[in-house]
Amino acid sequence: MSLLIGDNLVVSMHYKLTDDDGNVLNSSEGSEPLSYLHGGVNIIPGLGKALVGKVEGDSLQVRVEPAEAYGEIMPMVFEAKAPSGSVQHFVVKKVDGDKVTIDANHPLAGVVLHFDIEIVGVREATEEEVAQDHAH
Repeated sequence: MSLLIGDNLVVSMHYKLTDDDGNVLNSSEGSEPLSYLHGGVNIIPGLGKALVGKVEGDSLQVRVEPAEAYGEIMPMVFEAKAPSGSVQHFVVKKVDGDKVTIDANHPLAGVVLHFDIEIVGVREATEEEVAQDHAH
């Protein structure tokens, strides 16, 4: 009997990720399938929701809106006199005198994502995988 994808199962899948224009953003083609622990924070929420109840051997196409992926683009402006001590990656978008406009969004923020998925394995997670919140 096939396991239905749900929490605390390790899912292995091949995938191709594209944007609205069909540009390939990422893919498992030519490599090992992606394995993740379902129910954790291992994949974007929209994809996780679409995989619930699927089984090994299923193929599907999933469209994920930004709100269920990396969020909408949030404009950000900051002024700093001294380092805060935390590490954050920013992209400087504009410098206008003493004002700096930065972008701390994920590179895929605001992008509608399209996944072509082939589920190649579903198994029970080990206690260690559940405790560490990721597949081994």
